[in-house]
Amino acid sequence: MSGKLRVRVDQDKCQGHARCKSLAPELFDLDDFGNAHEVGDGTVPAGLEDKAWLAHSNCPEIAIDVTEE
Repeated sequence: MSGKLRVRVDQDKCQGHARCKSLAPELFDLDDFGNAHEVGDGTVPAGLEDKAWLAHSNCPEIAIDVTEE
């Protein structure tokens, strides 16, 4: 079995398109400026791995990193 996934939003790249929030609201929140950030420490709960990769692949700024621990 693979390890846990973790998501991280690169704040320098995020332009506030919010696709990640619409695709995976459990994993991302928006700040007051509409820029995304990961929920909590970015750990992806079991069963939401597909949503993490979906958000990653749909980010127009390639601002979402998904890492396996």
